[in-house]
Amino acid sequence: MKQPIVAIMYDFDKTLCTKDMQEYAFIPALGMSSSAFWSEVNAMTDAEEMDNILAYMYKMVEKAKEKKVPITRDTFQEMGSKVEYFDGVKTWFERINAYGEKVGVRVEHYIVSSGIKEIIEGTEIARFFKKIYACEFMYDYNGSIQWPKFAVNYTAKTQFLFRINKGVLTIDSKSADKLNRFTPENERRVPFRNMIYIGDGLTDVPCMKLVKSYGGQSIAVFDQEKGKDAAEALKAANRVNFVAAADYGTGSDIEIIVQAIIKKIQAVEEMQSY
Repeated sequence: MKQPIVAIMYDFDKTLCTKDMQEYAFIPALGMSSSAFWSEVNAMTDAEEMDNILAYMYKMVEKAKEKKVPITRDTFQEMGSKVEYFDGVKTWFERINAYGEKVGVRVEHYIVSSGIKEIIEGTEIARFFKKIYACEFMYDYNGSIQWPKFAVNYTAKTQFLFRINKGVLTIDSKSADKLNRFTPENERRVPFRNMIYIGDGLTDVPCMKLVKSYGGQSIAVFDQEKGKDAAEALKAANRVNFVAAADYGTGSDIEIIVQAIIKKIQAVEEMQSY
């Protein structure tokens, strides 16, 4: 039997790391508080009736120029090294990969985030992801951020689930045709039933609901210091299958849940081979 693929897709901010990634190094470099920066973003979103993701990216460019703080791709990569994670995240991927290998499946990890791709690429866990889908910038002749190149809002996230499903992972001029072309279920690289989506909040709802509706599993995680009301509300509204603390340590609830899902996927794939 061909080894099945299990795709685990993660939001990043407040799912794997403890707060919005801009708050570890970028916003402090501007000499601003996080609350002041996000207040300006929200004010622009409301005043211009603007997409919130484009608004925060615009503000990153504007504030970097205003404060005379050059932000380059290398700067972002360095900022990635400042990111702090929930317990167990640093060893999570190797442990889950090893469990998948033990039961006979190949686990692949993906990021689907509204954060900054260049920052994520600079993190120590970036090497574990087959693909990172997130917002990106264009850079000027000095190498500094100039303009939003790619924005990933909560509904745009869903396209990446279909990319993973069909195996159309690269974003280029030809990928749209491949992505939108009809593909029989048995020719899709990763069936939705073999997908797990892990996120923390309302911006993840379209992806959570899509994966769940198509037979996969969605998990809402919560920061134990802030409580689980928001995550429980997602489960009550039938958006997710499971709720778990954002503790990725050995023997944690989320590890037990994900291992059980992987074991189920392997069993279903084995039965379908007969």
